Amino acid sequence: MDASALSGSHDLAGLIDHTLLRADATAPEVRRLCEEALAHRFKAVCVNPVHVGLAAEILAGSAVAPCSVVGFPLGAVMPQDKAAEAAGAVARGAAEIDMVIALGALKAGDHAAVRDDIAAVRAACRGRVLKVIIETCLLDDAQKRLACSLAVEAGADFVKTSTGFSTGGATVADVALMRATVGDGIGVKASGGVRSLESARAMIAAGATRLGTSSGVALVTAGLAGDGY
Repeated sequence: MDASALSGSHDLAGLIDHTLLRADATAPEVRRLCEEALAHRFKAVCVNPVHVGLAAEILAGSAVAPCSVVGFPLGAVMPQDKAAEAAGAVARGAAEIDMVIALGALKAGDHAAVRDDIAAVRAACRGRVLKVIIETCLLDDAQKRLACSLAVEAGADFVKTSTGFSTGGATVADVALMRATVGDGIGVKASGGVRSLESARAMIAAGATRLGTSSGVALVTAGLAGDGY
């Protein structure tokens, strides 16, 4: 998506996954997160599985999607356990799932294991949006391309840069590489460190169609206070 095509803060808001994934996040904080998402018309609210039921309850009947993470933040979980976690999140109301790939298998060259891991979650959340986190900061460019290709093969709807819990977050270069790899057929989510309007603009210009951030309110407020998006 060309950043220049966005005409205002509401357009930007529609790309934001309003995120709260801290280990010590509380139910009142999740409630506030959802209320902010409703007020600003964000695309989704992304929380840990323990909170997705509450988010789904608050967001019911709105256009804001409740989203849960799976295998988060390491990805070092057996495929059947990731699938069960995804199914449980869906049962509690998740409309979107952000899963972490099997990073060790990818780096070891076990492509089938990576693809099967994603496919297991895909089967468990059929009909919901599946975003696949490849944790770009831990991969070289060839591995990033491979991870994206395997996600496409397994039926992902998005590839996503980062958990925000590793050694780095989204970069413009990685978003551009991911977009070039997957083409226009699926989404690219930039996540981790997207905290300014300038950064958001750059990620979108590079090809991001979602932004995962805990700074969504600040981003859209900056757009309203300035000259629009």
